[in-house]
Amino acid sequence: MAFLPFYISRHKQLKIVIIGGGYAGIAALVTFLRYMPDADITIIDPRSHHLKITHLHETFRYPLQDYLIPFPALERRFGCRHIHAALIPEEETLRQWQNDKFLVVNDEVLEFDYILITSGSALAQMDKTENIFDLYDFMTTPGSSLLDSRLDGLENGRQFISVIGGGATGIQFLFEIAHFLRRRKIEAGLRLIHGVDRVLNQFPAGFSTYAQALMSDLNIDFYPNTYYRGQETDSIFLEENETGRKFNLPSAMSLLFLGKKSETIFLANAFGQTMVEHKPLQNIFTAGDCSVYQSFGSDTLTAQSAVRKGKLVARNILRHSGSFKLLEPYLHRDLGYVISLGPADAVGWLALEGNVVGGMPAMMIKELVEAQYDLLLTGIDTYLI
Repeated sequence: MAFLPFYISRHKQLKIVIIGGGYAGIAALVTFLRYMPDADITIIDPRSHHLKITHLHETFRYPLQDYLIPFPALERRFGCRHIHAALIPEEETLRQWQNDKFLVVNDEVLEFDYILITSGSALAQMDKTENIFDLYDFMTTPGSSLLDSRLDGLENGRQFISVIGGGATGIQFLFEIAHFLRRRKIEAGLRLIHGVDRVLNQFPAGFSTYAQALMSDLNIDFYPNTYYRGQETDSIFLEENETGRKFNLPSAMSLLFLGKKSETIFLANAFGQTMVEHKPLQNIFTAGDCSVYQSFGSDTLTAQSAVRKGKLVARNILRHSGSFKLLEPYLHRDLGYVISLGPADAVGWLALEGNVVGGMPAMMIKELVEAQYDLLLTGIDTYLI
């Protein structure tokens, strides 16, 4: 058992319920077991597996199964328990749980010492027809299979695939699709629709310059300052942001990457304790995309922030259960961010947001970050803070 500063156990086997088995939930699980190996941990999640969602764009090259870790495998590996259910509690429910120290799931009463809510965030959605797809579709069907099934059913001749959304997810899918089409020698055009004037606009301008130059090299059509208004049969409907001009273009399919939206947000204090009516619930913590902390730490909707929050609240739950109850504030700042631009290229920043790197250095950073999380999934924690 590793040593945790400011934590003196009362030699009690804690009963901990983690709601959500994403990045924050798994990071918390591993951290709990690092410092309290005999903790009784239950994960509640509606899926049958932990999904490495940040890798879905790579299913144009690798099997989807490579990014699915079945919860039964995690149960065997970590000695935890998984309950297949969905829980998104409201404030009144949280107060009741805090008072009762139990919750009911699938008609089963679960007593707990602490609850950690890591239910994540939802994906923005629009009405879909048979030739409109979004990230949810890639969670169940590999990218290669999805494109093959759609393009095989179309008439011969040059077809167009439209990607809507030039944020990190949309860009990563865009470049994977471009290289997939080249490998398969598929005669299909590719275009990107984005609502502002440059891609990756939430990042430093160097990201946009680098990515858009590669788009030009790959003959990807770019429609900036353009809104998506729908897709029907073999046409996509668009509207120019500045002029309001509406027009349509040939399009065999539209792939929507409209970003995340947080339908249920849990406000937390600087230590990760859930706040209800401006008061912290002592035994209910939150982490991941569903949480907003009252602290100086990063609240970005990224796997990096989710992992850091999950690890922090696990440490704080253990400290809260101990003798001192001296908790650690969330002060983590993002150390960098890398965006994949196909199988052999990437762009990102390291240490300082203005320190933009591309090509092989960015690829190496990406591989190191992914290897670090893969080790965490085996129970080996290499995160320094």
